Amino acid sequence: MKNKIIKTALSIIVFCIIIQSCTAGENEYGIVKSWYNNQPATVEGAKLKINEPVEIRVEVISKIDASFIAVILREPGVTKSFDVISGPSDFGEYISEDDIKSGWVKTYTWTICPNGNWTDGNAPINIFVQFTKEIGDTLKIQYSIANPHIFDEQYSGSSSSHATTDPSSTNQSQSNSSPSFGFIGALLSVTLVVIWRQRNI
Repeated sequence: MKNKIIKTALSIIVFCIIIQSCTAGENEYGIVKSWYNNQPATVEGAKLKINEPVEIRVEVISKIDASFIAVILREPGVTKSFDVISGPSDFGEYISEDDIKSGWVKTYTWTICPNGNWTDGNAPINIFVQFTKEIGDTLKIQYSIANPHIFDEQYSGSSSSHATTDPSSTNQSQSNSSPSFGFIGALLSVTLVVIWRQRNI
């Protein structure tokens, strides 16, 4: 009985580690990974000033032969909070890739900055990707790349990095990220309590 409980607890811990280490977006048609200033999505705690540039990078991988793939960088809010300094599209514009073969990979990079239309609040940056195998047969991946807080201050360009984030609040959900040790520690504590209780029954 004791060994069964230990095995079950270890299985739960391993499962949770696998979940935390998975890519930001994946389905049976493709994978979408993204980064905010080289930090894997979804990034929380980012802080930006007006006109402070930040790099958004998105990698799209197709698992299927697709008739086309659509990629859209989005702002979910009503107010347009960012301007695109450089990149393959503006916010809300479709990028369409046609006649895709299984294993196809492409990376898109944007440099964007807050334009001052929205300040003293958060402005999420989202990615939307639609994989179309054929007309009527589509699967979508969408999520927030980052949710930066925009300050009502002009960027001076004096900081060493484009944007600052609180590392403790970054949700590292990409495949190259490490799991949260606080979360794992909590699971281990629960496991030890269960084992201790079982031994004393």
